[in-house]
Amino acid sequence: MEKLQRRHFIVGATAAAASLSSGLTAAPAWAQKLKHKPLDPVNPDMLFGTTGSIWGEAGVGATRVYSTEQAIRMCAKLGLQGIEPYNGGWEEYRNRPKDLLKICIDNNVTMIDASNGGPGQSTNFIDKDRIPKTISDHVAFARDWLQVFGCDHWKINMGARPKGGPSDDQLKQLADTLNELGRRTLEFGIRLAPHPHIWGPIEREAEIRRVMELTDPRYVWLTADTGHLTLGGGDAVQMISDYFPRLAEIHMKDTYAKFRGNVETPTPEMHRQASVYHNFGSGGVDFPGIFKVLRDRHFKGWVVMDVDGPRKGDDGFDAIGGNMHVATDNYLNHNINYLRHVLGVKLPPQI
Repeated sequence: MEKLQRRHFIVGATAAAASLSSGLTAAPAWAQKLKHKPLDPVNPDMLFGTTGSIWGEAGVGATRVYSTEQAIRMCAKLGLQGIEPYNGGWEEYRNRPKDLLKICIDNNVTMIDASNGGPGQSTNFIDKDRIPKTISDHVAFARDWLQVFGCDHWKINMGARPKGGPSDDQLKQLADTLNELGRRTLEFGIRLAPHPHIWGPIEREAEIRRVMELTDPRYVWLTADTGHLTLGGGDAVQMISDYFPRLAEIHMKDTYAKFRGNVETPTPEMHRQASVYHNFGSGGVDFPGIFKVLRDRHFKGWVVMDVDGPRKGDDGFDAIGGNMHVATDNYLNHNINYLRHVLGVKLPPQI
């Protein structure tokens, strides 16, 4: 069965890659202007960026400290190659994406993609009466916004978790919705890459594996979040290895060692009291093991920091006088230094 599943993944990935290379949507001419030097010492085809969560665009208790333009300039300063904003970062550019594109080009920072879930955009992938709007909203955003930046994949969240967890019928409905949406976004050269997320419809390992089994590899890929896979009770290294042919993007975040192999996901209430996400090196995620897989099997794509910004009481926040800008920069420096010193990524040194 494992051999058959692996062959199914490889065939599907090959077919999807062939579809993209056949010219469904050619890369825009401006994309050739963005040149990124390899940063990984082993695999030159890995690219490194960050989401907007570190600037306070998303998350419980988040405080926005940088505008989107400032965040892009900060990426360039840090040596990061791309940015993936949440709706807090892209909403002001919803009707003028070309203005944001110019900022990206001027700073040689790629718009990796943008998280879904903006105002008025449905993220319900399960309830039949809501699905038509979910699909139409997402197709419009892929066509009118992501395509402007030449995005080749799209990390999406999938709304709230059904009470008591999803039934198998709900997982089938979710998979059908993803298949249809993925078929539609691929028309723009964009691979749909759902992001399993705790407190979402798929958080536990068995749920993720079931949806991956039910979805068509030609149309549905995967954003593997190291923190969420761990918090959902999975082995992030094993799951990234198992679904490697369908990986579109890696989200990097850590958690605590106590959550490894849990049989019950931490609750939102626990997260409100003290973040269950954390900076790299906190002990929950085996990042050296993950990077061994990405290097040995030559992952070609984006590795994206997805660390929430600091909250009051976190990591000595009070000790620095409650200055959110200083705390945010400390988080950035810590994680960049972890990438440099522990994982060997050739980013500029941080103070």
